[in-house]
Order: sequence, then C-alpha cells, then structure tokens
Amino acid sequence: MQLLINIVLMVLNYIWIAFFIIAFVIALVKLVFMGDYEVFPAIMNSTFDTSKTAFEISLGLTGVLSLWLGIMKIGEKGGVVNVLARILSPVFTKLFPDIPKGHPVTGSIFMNIAANMLGLDNAATPMGLKAMEQMQELNPKKDTATNPMIMFLVLNTSGLTLIPVSIMVYRAQLGAANPTDIFIPILLATFFSTLTGIIVTSLYQRINLLNRTMLLTLGGMCALVAAVVWGFGQMDKEQMNIVSTSIANILLMTIIISFILAGVRKKVNVYDAFIEGAKDGFSTAVRIIPYLVAILVGIGVFRASGAMDMLIDGIKWLVASCGGNTDFVGALPTALMKPLSGSGARGMMVDAMTTYGADSFPGILSCIFQGSTDTTFYIIAVYFGSIAVKHTRHAVTCGLLADLAGIIAATAIAYMFFG
Repeated sequence: MQLLINIVLMVLNYIWIAFFIIAFVIALVKLVFMGDYEVFPAIMNSTFDTSKTAFEISLGLTGVLSLWLGIMKIGEKGGVVNVLARILSPVFTKLFPDIPKGHPVTGSIFMNIAANMLGLDNAATPMGLKAMEQMQELNPKKDTATNPMIMFLVLNTSGLTLIPVSIMVYRAQLGAANPTDIFIPILLATFFSTLTGIIVTSLYQRINLLNRTMLLTLGGMCALVAAVVWGFGQMDKEQMNIVSTSIANILLMTIIISFILAGVRKKVNVYDAFIEGAKDGFSTAVRIIPYLVAILVGIGVFRASGAMDMLIDGIKWLVASCGGNTDFVGALPTALMKPLSGSGARGMMVDAMTTYGADSFPGILSCIFQGSTDTTFYIIAVYFGSIAVKHTRHAVTCGLLADLAGIIAATAIAYMFFG
C-alpha cells in the first residue's frame, strides 16, 4: 500500500514539474521564433502574484473556518453525530452484511460517515482509521481488502457532504455575489456520485439492494432528488438562482441553530465548545498555505506561458468538433485533478475562479466538481495503508466510477442551474 501512496505522490510531483518545464519550453519558443519578449516577465510576475494570492486566500479563510469549525464542535459535543449514526444504522447494516450484528466497528463506520456528511474532517479521519483497524480484525486474509472495507472506502471517496463549508468560503473570498449558490447543486451532484458508488460496489459484491429498507431509503432519496430537479426545472434561471440560494441560506442557518440547541440540550458549555473548535480554524488555514502556494504558482506559470490556453483551446476544439457545448472546459482541470489530490484540485478551482470569475460558469462548475467527489487515490492509499492491505481488489474501480458519475452529474446540474 505504501507503493500506492508513493505512486500518487510521484504523479503529483511529475505534474508539478511538468507545469514548469512545459511553461519554460513554450516561453522559449515564443521568445526565439515569435520575438515575444513579454512572456518571461509575465511568467515571473505570475510566480509572485499567485504566491501572494495563495497567502491572502489562506489568511482570509481563518475567520470563516474558525466560525464553522466552532459550530461543528458544538454539534459534535451536542450529540448530532450520534443521532445521525442511529438514523443511518438500519441502512448501513444492509450495506455491510459481512459484519457481525452488534460488532463495535458499526459504530465507527456510522460515526465516520456522519462526520463526513457534516464536514467534520478532524473527527471523520480518526474514526475512519479506527473502523479500518476493526474490520481488519475480522479479515481472514490480512493483505487483501474485504467487501465491507471496500464499501466503506467507496462511501468515503464518493464525497457525500451536507455542508461544503470550505468551498463556500473560497467563493466568498474570491468575490462571489452569492457564495452559497452552489449548496444545492453540490448536494445533488454528490448524491449521484454516492448512489453510483453504492450500486456499483453492491453489484461487485452481490449485495441485494432489493430489500424493504434499501428500497425505501434509496427510492425515497431518488424521489426527493427527482422532485428537486423537477421543481427547479419549472423555474427560469434567475428565479432558480434566487430560490436555491435562499433555501441554502435557510438550511445553513437552521443547522447552526440546531447545533447550538443540541448543545444546550446536552448541557454542553456551548461557548467553550465553540472556542475549542474555532482554535482549529487558524491551524487549518495555516496548514494549507504551502500546498496552495505550490499548486497555484505551478498553475500560474503554466497559464502565463500560454500552455493552459493551448490545452483548453485544444479540448474546446475537440468538443466543438463533436457538436458539444464547450462552456464546461475551463473547469475540467479541477475534475481531472480531484481523484489524485484535494489540494491540487483546490488550486485548480481557485485558478478557475480567479481566471474566469467566481460567478462565471467555469468558476461555478469547478466548485461543484470540487464538492461532488473526494480524493479517491489518497483516501484508498491512507486507509488501506494504515492496516497494510496490499490487494485492493475492486476498490479503485468502484471509487473511480463514482467519481465519473459525480463529474457527469455536476456538469449536467451546473448547466441546469447556471447554464
């Protein structure tokens, strides 16, 4: 499994190096054969500008991250995660038939999924690693992934999240008129990604989804999503944007109040819990600075040389030749980077919003791409690596198919809401 981790890091390393080498070669060609003496100054200016932008974005994240991490900590201590775990219990029992009923691992799985849905990354990862260790205890072949492990990993990589806090924060930082306008589209896109992951993995593992619990759950969720899509389909673009933004803001405010009331009900010191969680906001913002600087400088150099325009124009030409709409092409780098690296995809998303505008179609679509799935290879590498599993079986295939479904759904939904 360490080999998989090394491969992922190596691919990212090569991509980053390629940004600089390709940019240098293209700039040199422009200078020698086209007499373009502005290209190298543009590249060097880009390195300074993008590194400054990365720092300013990270610094600006501190306040909002502190706010939301504080609210999340109140919800965590107020028992919201436990409530979600109990609600999800009948469903996950059907998805993990190989786990003995009442085994402690079910609690860790429920806590991890519930924490992911609430955006509690700090709580989700430890619970996820604990769940993998507990499933490994049930594993007769210690170097091979079991069916429950793979289903659990796919649920994580499909990226089901109720509150895409960081994406809304980035949109606010980059001047979006309504930073929450992507809330409903991301919910819809990540639903299709997760649904695909469940169905594909169940087919591989021959899990029967045609039982009362699963039919009611999945059927009800599909009916709800269909109703949402149909309802928004009856509106024009302006009305759709107003309604979706209003619903998003009402839901977010309701969640904040619910978390606070849950804390009060559990007799939690709400203020202290908020402070405890908010402290992580600063450390989180500082922690992402190096990653954001690295990827944004690489992309900035690549773009300043004209290489990014050449790549995008080439894809546009290909799509146009096939008779397709090319509005989505500017956001495509985010979708391609997401399975490999969260920080890389985040950099691509920021670059798209910076280049085209936070409220442009590519800028919005890149945000939906970022929220519709998770970093498949990274999650598989970390979770399987923690228990020394070498043979991942169909985990990568199922994870990537869920990613593909998320990308397709995100594109369709973006055209529906913002096209």
